[in-house]
Amino acid sequence: MAFLRCDYRSNSLVMSTSFCAILPEDKPLKDSNVVYLLHGLSDNCTNWERYTSVERYAMEHGIAVIMPEVQRSFYTDMNLGLKYFEFVSKELREEVHHLFNLPTAKAKNYVMGLSMGGYGALKCALTYPNRYNGCAAFSPAVDVREIYENGPKIKKNEMKAIYGDSVKNKDDIFYLVNKVKKAPFIYLACGESDFIFSHTQRLDNALQAKGLDYKYEHWAGIHDWAFWDEAVKRAFNLFF
Repeated sequence: MAFLRCDYRSNSLVMSTSFCAILPEDKPLKDSNVVYLLHGLSDNCTNWERYTSVERYAMEHGIAVIMPEVQRSFYTDMNLGLKYFEFVSKELREEVHHLFNLPTAKAKNYVMGLSMGGYGALKCALTYPNRYNGCAAFSPAVDVREIYENGPKIKKNEMKAIYGDSVKNKDDIFYLVNKVKKAPFIYLACGESDFIFSHTQRLDNALQAKGLDYKYEHWAGIHDWAFWDEAVKRAFNLFF
């Protein structure tokens, strides 16, 4: 596998930004499955590579992995800030197709992430279900309305910069679940001692009530890289 860090000027963000890429070397990239793997609130585009065995798992399945940099944006076109949702859900796909000839067809594309990135992955898949063949969310911070009002780890002014005076429906995972007609298959995982476990339980109930195609797993674990390393391994085994 080849590992690259790419720095380029994003039109969506109107500034230079970065993404890391894990790419197969033994076949044309146009034939590869592509996973957009999203980082959490306190991370950046390097953390998946640094703290898990994601490159080894990607090699076992012969897939390409793209890991973008989004700061603390909650994968949202921010009220006072930059268009990070447009960047991840649209521009990045076009950029990696242009640079590496990676496919853009739904059948070849997947989106996954942890914590804030799990929220971002679900938002991508539920907003644009025709772009992704599957979605995986690990310890996802899905209840952003609750985080907006009560989140102890995020300052109120930071959330206001992202969402404005309130969280809009387009940024609410539960609204998107109820709105979507046919979603990609969703894999959901969370540690049973994770402080965010209640979020995934509520999402499990919402997905079941809607009748969407998904799998929910939970096992002993907390909000840490040991759990996410196992979760991404399970997700790759499930999808590929």
